[in-house]
Amino acid sequence: MPLLTTGELAKELGVSRGAVVKWTNAGMIKPEVTTPGGHHRWDAERVREQLREIQDAKRDE
Repeated sequence: MPLLTTGELAKELGVSRGAVVKWTNAGMIKPEVTTPGGHHRWDAERVREQLREIQDAKRDE
């Protein structure tokens, strides 16, 4: 699967681009690649896994 831009990832997840940026800035999700210009590229399935891990950790609290 090709890597997605931040906007494409947001659309794939059904959230706003701002939500993806917020999660990234909070360290909740990490991009596969950051371009020399500072743009992130994402693997949607990997991000879903990262979000599931956060959800599972909250459930275990």
